[in-house]
Amino acid sequence: MRYPCLALLMATAALAGCAGRQALQSTERLTVVKDSTTLPGPNRLDLTAPDRPSLIGPLDTIQVDVFNVPDLSREVQVDASGRVSMPLAGTIDARGKTSAELAEAIEAALRGRYVRNPEVTVNIKSSVSQVVTVDGQVVEPGLYPVTNQMTLMRAIASAKGLSEYARQDDVVILRTVDGRKMAGLYNVGAIRRGGYDDPPIYANDVIVVGDSPQRRLFRDFVSLSPILAAPLIAIVN
Repeated sequence: MRYPCLALLMATAALAGCAGRQALQSTERLTVVKDSTTLPGPNRLDLTAPDRPSLIGPLDTIQVDVFNVPDLSREVQVDASGRVSMPLAGTIDARGKTSAELAEAIEAALRGRYVRNPEVTVNIKSSVSQVVTVDGQVVEPGLYPVTNQMTLMRAIASAKGLSEYARQDDVVILRTVDGRKMAGLYNVGAIRRGGYDDPPIYANDVIVVGDSPQRRLFRDFVSLSPILAAPLIAIVN
């Protein structure tokens, strides 16, 4: 029994050695400074992420305001087919439109119903269609709202972070583009170290965080071998 334990100890030590973090190096996309005193502060543009339009979907709740016509201003829920019904304007397809596009559609419908020069604003109050699925080795898998500045790291943070057995270099984003299923493989550890940009996340994306068999093996081995537990922890640390 000693030899299998010894072999497993050596294998675990080798895995721990391979997992050692390399020192950061400057690249074309990353500038590494030696200490915080030489790290410059951000400017105003750095503090704002690029905006992405939010699209209206089924069962979203929107606020429609018609200037100078309070009787037409109201809170409306988009029905399951993606349409909204407004007095005088009738039924309008809202699915896949931005707030500005839906406002223009309502204005055109009201203009055709004898409302002179209608001015309409639309705001999304709550959305159930703009969500991302975070699955796999995260603390709390589930559906999470997508903002217009959502990124992979923010989505994982929404799911309370990576779980104990997460594999940082095996994170997949599943997405439908022009009706075609696509998948992108990402390394969260590399993103954390600034190796490349934190990728944007869009509504209906599915994020799957992979499982690390090595982490499970190490945990099981430590729990089953109390005599070797202390040396193994010392090696990993």
